[in-house]
Amino acid sequence: MKTMVIIAHPHLNTSRANLAFKHELEQHADIDVRDLYQEYPNWEIDVEREQRLLLQYDRIVFQFPFYWYSCPPLLKKWFDDVLTFGWAFGPGGEHLKGKEFMVATTAGGTESAYRSGGENWFTISELLRPIQRTLTKCNGTFLPAFVTYNANAGTDAYIAQEARKYVEHIQAGMLALVH
Repeated sequence: MKTMVIIAHPHLNTSRANLAFKHELEQHADIDVRDLYQEYPNWEIDVEREQRLLLQYDRIVFQFPFYWYSCPPLLKKWFDDVLTFGWAFGPGGEHLKGKEFMVATTAGGTESAYRSGGENWFTISELLRPIQRTLTKCNGTFLPAFVTYNANAGTDAYIAQEARKYVEHIQAGMLALVH
């Protein structure tokens, strides 16, 4: 299975968790890693290139820090620009049919903060629903997200352990992920 990870972090070089995840991913030749903010510092997304890349992969992972209950703005723009009517959805929009999509995100809060009645009122799964629906509207299969909680306060050992778990998660077969 060909896997591409699209990292969307506006300050990746100062992020402990997302940078550790990137370094762990780079140890695996079967995973292609891209840094959206590095590739598009002017925010002018090459839509045709991005669509061609999507066609080359079986699984696409979007890795980002959880910002204000969503993804960073360049990734949202990427969704808006790349996943177009007639290409990704609507009449003739079958190009992503059968593709597997996954979110990998880091949250500064604890897991208990992301539960019904918790500090953030909702679970991460509930908060990721707009992204999930975007990708399923594009005929993709949305796989369970990988979430690292308490990323800001986690020890280096915790972050390293999470990075290893992350790679295992995105390499797992679909049946193992959806039980």
